[in-house]
Amino acid sequence: MTDRPIRPRRSFIFTPGNRPDMFPKALAVGADIMCVDLEDAIAPQHKAEARKATLAWFAAAELDGAVEAMVRINAPRTPEGMRDIDAILASPKAPPALMLPKVKSPSEITALAELLDEFKIAARLHVIVETNEALEAAWEIARASDRIEALFFGGVDMAADLRCRNSWNALLYARSRVVHAAAGAGVDVIDVPWLDLDDMDGMRAEAQAAAELGFSGKGSIHPRQVPVLNAVFTPSAAEVAYAERVVAAFGQADSGLVVLDGKLLEKPVLRSMHRVLARAGAR
Repeated sequence: MTDRPIRPRRSFIFTPGNRPDMFPKALAVGADIMCVDLEDAIAPQHKAEARKATLAWFAAAELDGAVEAMVRINAPRTPEGMRDIDAILASPKAPPALMLPKVKSPSEITALAELLDEFKIAARLHVIVETNEALEAAWEIARASDRIEALFFGGVDMAADLRCRNSWNALLYARSRVVHAAAGAGVDVIDVPWLDLDDMDGMRAEAQAAAELGFSGKGSIHPRQVPVLNAVFTPSAAEVAYAERVVAAFGQADSGLVVLDGKLLEKPVLRSMHRVLARAGAR
């Protein structure tokens, strides 16, 4: 799982699946990820309409890949999730990536990956860890398929499942487990959106804490949150310079070990440095 392409995932934004007129606008807000939502944003009576409109748009869209576009389907084990998957398998051009909510076990992911393999659909997978079962199995979930690009931490549902407050301190253990699982699998990990549009300072502080903990980025609920998140998760000039020196040192070395500034570095750190440079390149 270590040879997957590295790309910036500092911010993401949702757009409702029954509003295809909003998809191009969401692509243009500056977020690294644009996710069309067929799950929470869509009322049950509008699910079929949203599914049809979303897949029709993705089938016709000419995406250049500058923004990572994906679809959040309904939970794969639910009837609506099964309908989403059936429609994707039948689509003339499937979305390039799928976000999977309310996952409980790695078997849900492997079953979907096998279906995508059978139908020769190349969609990548992004998995939300937002249930107590998923938290317990996070290490195995992160490694369930080579299609997985990132884990997302779903704080609102997780707090409800854990019967705790939706606060940083209450969810620190859960966040740390998700970071641990993502790091072990070599995939990105993205934090839950900040829900208070009137508290940008609070969002910035939580994003900085998430970055310190190891998160690659954080979600947004409004375009005006995106520039702040991009700034928080974009490496500083000093971090970029150090990453460039580490990459250069390994490029000149004839082993998996280098000494830089008196410190011994092993080759696994190299991917972290490439990740820093990928995020910096999205300035």
